[in-house]
Amino acid sequence: MKNKIKVIGFDADDTLWINEFYYKETEKKFALLLKEYLPEDQISNELFQVEVKNMDLYGYGAKAFILSLIETALEITNSKLDPKIINSIIQLGKEQLNKPIVLLNGVKKVLDFLFPNYKLIVVTKGDLLDQERKLNKSELANYFHHIEVMSDKKTNHYTTLLKHLDIKPEEFIMIGNSLKSDIFPVLEIGSYAVYVPYHTTWQYEQINSKIESNKFYEVENIEEIIDIFT
Repeated sequence: MKNKIKVIGFDADDTLWINEFYYKETEKKFALLLKEYLPEDQISNELFQVEVKNMDLYGYGAKAFILSLIETALEITNSKLDPKIINSIIQLGKEQLNKPIVLLNGVKKVLDFLFPNYKLIVVTKGDLLDQERKLNKSELANYFHHIEVMSDKKTNHYTTLLKHLDIKPEEFIMIGNSLKSDIFPVLEIGSYAVYVPYHTTWQYEQINSKIESNKFYEVENIEEIIDIFT
């Protein structure tokens, strides 16, 4: 496998750096703002339903999340939301966008190992400005040929990416923490994939399916990728 690969794609959030933890943290603070209306678990459920409903319109990322927070608050309060709470929600969103970038253990070691022999790219969903900001704050930008921000990560999106890169499916491998977005669609087009589980995964990305493919690898932590390419 390693002799075929020309391009290695890395998911960003919760593969290179911590992300979902911050969203959960913001969600808890959001629930506290509305605690007089509903219990925390019900607020979280309402928020998730709004996020899914808005997916086709807003896409993914922090800005879409902020808009869904405001919409959820308005729905929960029957549009009788105190403007001060709206302002507090906006501040939560700004805090979310300005969170520090904390690299996951072993990331830099893996990039140092792979960089001399492969073209590395970031393949992610979300808001372009936000993801570029994260990459620059991470101080990892020099490892990557470019950052590919997709509206979604389905088979057609990966097919378009490979055409843009001018490579065959078997010359590409994707590394990420989401079976739904980083693994299944990549295997479906004939590329390789490495699943690096993360202890917290957004509900929308969670699926339970067995994978049977000789192009699929699963590791316990990102440093084990070095063994795959050794």
